[in-house]
This record gives sequence, structure tokens and C-alpha cells, in this order.
Amino acid sequence: MDRIDQKLTVFFEDPFWVGVFERVCDGKLTVCKVTFGAEPKDYEVLDFILKRYVGLKFSPAVPAEARQAADRPKRRQREIQKQLRNSGVGTKSQQALQARREEMKTERERVSKEQREAEKKRRFQQKQQKRKEKHKGH
Repeated sequence: MDRIDQKLTVFFEDPFWVGVFERVCDGKLTVCKVTFGAEPKDYEVLDFILKRYVGLKFSPAVPAEARQAADRPKRRQREIQKQLRNSGVGTKSQQALQARREEMKTERERVSKEQREAEKKRRFQQKQQKRKEKHKGH
């Protein structure tokens, strides 16, 4: 049976509150960054997860180690306190977000290039049509 670990970290990144969803599945880490704006309440975060989690675009997978959860309650409590002290995003998460940004950038470049070429072709066709109309009378 496959194990999937998911984690949401909400932190303040001036000037907005940001949430980072991390998902580890089959030793691969995928990340999605969400900007909340104002400080989200607990019920707003829960509502976001319930309604919009399915539509989130996660980054390409990056190799990562899946952590085993601590069995003992005191150890688990110490782990939680340690995670709360370490605010921000982990290095692997940053790499995954950067890979996602690069992927979006290349997609944007490809689309804009296609639009430029289509516009260039349309203008050329208009110019050719105008030339033909000028010569029709003779």
C-alpha cells in the first residue's frame, strides 16, 4: 500500500500570508504555493482545503524521503514544536516551486510565441489581400 504524506505550512511572507502544500508520494515531493492575502482564520483554511484542494496545480516531482510519524505523544509534541519554530519553506519545497515556476514560464513563452506568429501571419495575409484588391481594377 502506498503512503502519502501531506503538509500545509502557513506563514507570513511580506506583504501577504502564504500557504505551501507539500505532498510526498512514493518518495517524490510535489509542492503548491497559495497566496491567501490577509491572515486566514482556521475555518477559512479548512474551507479552502475542502473546496479548492482538488484544483491546485502541484509542481513536478522532486525526489524526497518520506518521514515516519513518531509513535510516542511526547516525541510527536516535540516534533510539532520544532516545526513551529522553523517557519518558512524547506529547501526541497523551494526547489519544487522553482521547477513549477520554470515550467509555467516555458509554457507562457510557447503560447506568446504562437500568438506572435499568428499575428504576423494575419498581418501578412491582410497585406497580400490589399495588394490583390489594388490590382483588380486593371
